[in-house]
Amino acid sequence: MNYLMILSRLRGVVFTAFLALFFVNAVAAKSKTRIFVLTDIENEPDDAQSLVRFLTYANQFDIEGLVATTSIHQQKRTSAWRIKEIVEAYGKVQTNLLKHEPGYPPVGDLLAVIHEGRPDYGMNAVGEGNDSTGSEALIAAVDRDDSRPIWVPVWGGPNVLAQALWKVRATRSAEALARFVAKLRVYTISDQDNSGPWIRKEFPGVFYVASPGIHAGGAYHYATWSGISGDKFHARFTGADFSIVNNEWLDQHIRKNHGPLGAQHPHTEYLMEGDTPSFLGLVQNGLNSPENPNWGGWGGRYEFYTPRMQKWFQEPETRPFWTNSVDEVIGHDGNWHTSNHATIWRWRSAYQNDFAARIDWTIKPYDQANHPPVVKISSPKKLTAKQGGLVKLSAAGSSDPDGDQLSYEWFYYSEVGSFTTSNARTGQPLTIEQFDQQQASFTVPSGRVMLPGTGDMHIILAVTDNGTPPLTRYGRVIVEVTE
Repeated sequence: MNYLMILSRLRGVVFTAFLALFFVNAVAAKSKTRIFVLTDIENEPDDAQSLVRFLTYANQFDIEGLVATTSIHQQKRTSAWRIKEIVEAYGKVQTNLLKHEPGYPPVGDLLAVIHEGRPDYGMNAVGEGNDSTGSEALIAAVDRDDSRPIWVPVWGGPNVLAQALWKVRATRSAEALARFVAKLRVYTISDQDNSGPWIRKEFPGVFYVASPGIHAGGAYHYATWSGISGDKFHARFTGADFSIVNNEWLDQHIRKNHGPLGAQHPHTEYLMEGDTPSFLGLVQNGLNSPENPNWGGWGGRYEFYTPRMQKWFQEPETRPFWTNSVDEVIGHDGNWHTSNHATIWRWRSAYQNDFAARIDWTIKPYDQANHPPVVKISSPKKLTAKQGGLVKLSAAGSSDPDGDQLSYEWFYYSEVGSFTTSNARTGQPLTIEQFDQQQASFTVPSGRVMLPGTGDMHIILAVTDNGTPPLTRYGRVIVEVTE
């Protein structure tokens, strides 16, 4: 092969990468998620860990608040200084991150939205005279003339949110309160003070994702979020690959020799990044669907119901909200595992590799780092079919910005959707022909189908490149089975 041919091919790869990056960034710019984080940072290392990961995705979010709060674990102080310290480390790498994807906000924009709640526990900081810079900033963010909802990931106690809701209810009409509530999307890491149950009871219209209960009653062992890394401490489950969430892996891939932001990721004491699921389901990866927690994603899968009273609850729940559900997953050990924790750990290799790649972005030039593939579903993303009907799937046109080779996996996410079937011979709900190819197909099951025999099926495509580390993006096809 002569040099002109080599140069021509290199130009083609670069141009393809440019087009893919342009497409991804154009979509991201249109669909950024508004986000307002509440964190009891410094109660233990995992909040700081989660903030480091969160900032590597800062270009995907409109970050409108980073608020230091209290919790059951840290009742009389807040630590905004630690948020500032990590954000300043981000500022040292922001220009390098921009070499990989646009949209990373200037450090000054993030420093400007750091606030604090009141240094008091739970409902002690809710009511007349308990406004804080944090609660006022949250009210201002929700009031902003922006039709997008605002997500409030709660890593500690939610009393800043409780105070904002208390004040709006006390000072505005019922209609204005309803408009305010309708814009909120809340994901709490269990209940880390007594204001969480109060919010759910007093404001039943709030979109709320939670595994309810407090640590003293053992709630963290049963919480979905502990699937992020709680194999050995909280949750105590088997099946996941613990070797990619332990301190040794984090030292090698995140902390050591990975620049000033990676260096801010502290040593794990209990479990890695227990707060990360609250925003991991907001990452734009083609799988996550924030408005549909029951569809599943990197932040776990949740269903909408009123949970029955458990000993770790502070009080009985009075309303439905998005809470624990289970997936059945083949684990790292080759066995089947059925649990709510599996709704998160089933994606562990993908989200850990993604974090490692983004930390690489903080220090490496574009051509020395890996970037995620661009998935294109060229067959219909939504379609109808009947029992016994043939459904064809295609990912033709999928590409990789680095020119890496791509592998494909089509699978039926059987826990999602309302069409229910099983195969008596294999025990599996669906066989997808050529499931590991760019184009695949399946026949809608008939026979062993639960009544009414209709409903929707979710088919997931995972596309993974062969870069270092390998990165995965997804597509979703929804098939409506009709009579």
